[in-house]
Amino acid sequence: MTALLPRAAVRGRTPKAGARRRRDDRKVALFFIAPVLIGFAVFYLYPTIRGFWWSFTDYSLLGDPEFVGVKNYAAVLADGEFWNSMGVTLSYVVVNVTTQTVLALLLAALMHRLTRSVMLRTTLLLPWLVPNVTVGLIWLWLLDTNLGFVNHLITSMGLPAVGFFTSPALAIPTISIVNTWAFTGYTALLFYAGMLQIPGDLYESASLDGAGEWRLFTRITLPLLRPVMALVLVVSLIGSFQIFDTVAVTTKGGPVNATRVIYYYIYQQAFTFFHMGYAATMAIVLVVILGVLTAVQLRLLRASESQLA
Repeated sequence: MTALLPRAAVRGRTPKAGARRRRDDRKVALFFIAPVLIGFAVFYLYPTIRGFWWSFTDYSLLGDPEFVGVKNYAAVLADGEFWNSMGVTLSYVVVNVTTQTVLALLLAALMHRLTRSVMLRTTLLLPWLVPNVTVGLIWLWLLDTNLGFVNHLITSMGLPAVGFFTSPALAIPTISIVNTWAFTGYTALLFYAGMLQIPGDLYESASLDGAGEWRLFTRITLPLLRPVMALVLVVSLIGSFQIFDTVAVTTKGGPVNATRVIYYYIYQQAFTFFHMGYAATMAIVLVVILGVLTAVQLRLLRASESQLA
């Protein structure tokens, strides 16, 4: 007889009471996430919609926006300085993402195979906790051509001073290395967390078969780390395209626009020349480019696939 009753009745409540409880749970959940939704709408969704509208206008903060259609988009596509800034940004992205990923993988592998010290992990994370403006100022003082400590050591050995931030050929690599120093520790911890999910039995079995550390890393660690690798590379790519603080503090786009990355060019158009509509258009174009690059990157890395069963 009990088997013929609904499960809710057997438990002492009706199906209608269960549905009412689920609705109440949804109300409670909505109450808790409401602050986040409000913050997202106010600080992200509304500015995005407004910026998209501005991209179709001629707006200078000194008057009302004037609708110009796709004129701004045509101007951006024909703007040589825009594409030069994109090229500068791309060169920074290549150096920064490559050095950061390689060093982070090395550090994570060393922590995973040699030591799992909490103190070491904390030390690696410290540079990431320092604000970007502070990082830029510290390295500006260290690498200054005339007063920097690094150039003091170089000249004390009888060598000429190096213009790390004043040489067009060295400025972008220098900024890339500075940000690599700041973010490598955080990236290494992401890789390290992914390595902890790999079963230790795989390493033991491969070691018994005579595999060395390099073979273990290339045949076990890297293949099973693919989802984390995809995440790190996508986040690093987007974050590298957003470089602004270090450039604004150290070189201000110089010398000779050698470090005028796309974010700094958008900033100049918006707050130096007051071309708000044109700056919004460049921001929209940048979002589209990043979306395409991210989709291609995820497809090539097969981010949704994992060999870890």
